[in-house]
Amino acid sequence: SAALSRLMRNDRLSFGANIDVRPFIKAVSIGKTLSAGDLLAIARLLTAVAEVRRYHENALQTSAHEDGKPIDCLDEYFNLLDPLDFLTDDINRCIISEEEISDDASPALREIRRNISSTSARIQSQLSKMVNDTYRTYLQDSIITTRGGRYCIPVKSEYKSHVPGMVHDRSSSGSTLFIEPSSIVELNNSLKELLSAEEKEIERILSVLSGKCAAYGETINEDQRTITMLDFIFAKAKYALRLNATKPVYNTAADNSR
Repeated sequence: SAALSRLMRNDRLSFGANIDVRPFIKAVSIGKTLSAGDLLAIARLLTAVAEVRRYHENALQTSAHEDGKPIDCLDEYFNLLDPLDFLTDDINRCIISEEEISDDASPALREIRRNISSTSARIQSQLSKMVNDTYRTYLQDSIITTRGGRYCIPVKSEYKSHVPGMVHDRSSSGSTLFIEPSSIVELNNSLKELLSAEEKEIERILSVLSGKCAAYGETINEDQRTITMLDFIFAKAKYALRLNATKPVYNTAADNSR
């Protein structure tokens, strides 16, 4: 009845992002590191908690009630919600999507990626000169490709001796060899080390965020329980509103007619 009254006085309330994150909280409680997707799920839940809490705060501002006096019996549920805005901000600052970590996640990650970009550009520049000039006549195609994470060029097998370097692969017909020119071996090594450092830094960032979720695990679980209860209560109110239903009034007076 209280939820129905609120719906009739205020805008509709959505619980669409009420995601079950209890398995994730259990995982971090024993020291596991969550994936980017799992952390985003926690951020979405906390965002939903923040929206529900704002709904209640707006109701407090628009309702004609005495200061400090509850609007109705639902106040106690809304007051239990803790959005943990700082945690949501941290997760959203660091994680762009399930597959992408932001450069802003840490100064170290930004520097590593800057070095990856500059090293890749140097490799591309040297190989572009090779495929368009130095080794052009020895190539099957004027393209730059990768094999095993290392940049290579496609050399016609009969010209193998003309392009010093390491063979990483060959075509099914054997007519093309994918060679890593000797002059870019060190750059390729540096790039591989940078990519490994990037992976380690991303893992560290996810570990730190998981640790923060663990530190506030009980609060997040309480938010989960509370928002689920409110979702259930307001679902019944929305159903009542759709049916134009009213709360039944029971006659508690004794029947003395018999």
